[in-house]
Amino acid sequence: MKTLLLAAGEGQRLRPLTLEVPKPMIRVAGLPILEHNIRLLVKHGFDEIFINTHYKPESVTGYFGDGSAWGARIQYAHEPTLRGTAGALDQLRDYLNETFLLFFGDNLTNCNLTKLLALHRQRGGCATMALFARENTAASGIAELGPDDQILRFVEKPKPEESFSNLVNAGMIVCEPSVLSSIPAGVPFDFGRDLLPKLIANGEKLFGYRMVEELYWIDSLDDYERTTRELANGFISDRE
Repeated sequence: MKTLLLAAGEGQRLRPLTLEVPKPMIRVAGLPILEHNIRLLVKHGFDEIFINTHYKPESVTGYFGDGSAWGARIQYAHEPTLRGTAGALDQLRDYLNETFLLFFGDNLTNCNLTKLLALHRQRGGCATMALFARENTAASGIAELGPDDQILRFVEKPKPEESFSNLVNAGMIVCEPSVLSSIPAGVPFDFGRDLLPKLIANGEKLFGYRMVEELYWIDSLDDYERTTRELANGFISDRE
């Protein structure tokens, strides 16, 4: 199963941890965040992985190589200039020619990707997004769901007065190749700010997967210290 693992973020708010490595390569419970995510992906059969890089790319490519040590087949797509979370798909149109997973590589989770994929196939939409209930939605994209969990509205990083939901983008989205036709070539394009609203406006069906699993954001040094403490005794990808 194919995955685009986003790993281009610099992580300026996490300095000095990110002076030598990009944010997805900082270590939690002894492993880089990206390694936790690759372990999770392989566990659920997502073993054909493209990793996009930008900042300090050699720290990613040098560590993971071809992915064989993790039971994966890893290739890389370098972005000299960042194109956004949807623009990152542009140069991989030929590769992403079947159902695929877009995975934000700087979060930590034990999301059941097998269930996420099964739900996507059952409902038959163009995309299914894992959603996590979060108290503070200011730094996330939020989704409004209909009775059948179809995504009716999506707003990226809403102001407090604009917040209509506590269900936020968890950074795992199963997509059909058809979504690529809505991504313009050669320009920056964001999944939450640009692509999702465009798909909804065009009448495409997108669905939400309501997570009951764990999810950790590491957006600050305080987040990092808390996550390191909570995951000190094991790898989150091993949790059921």
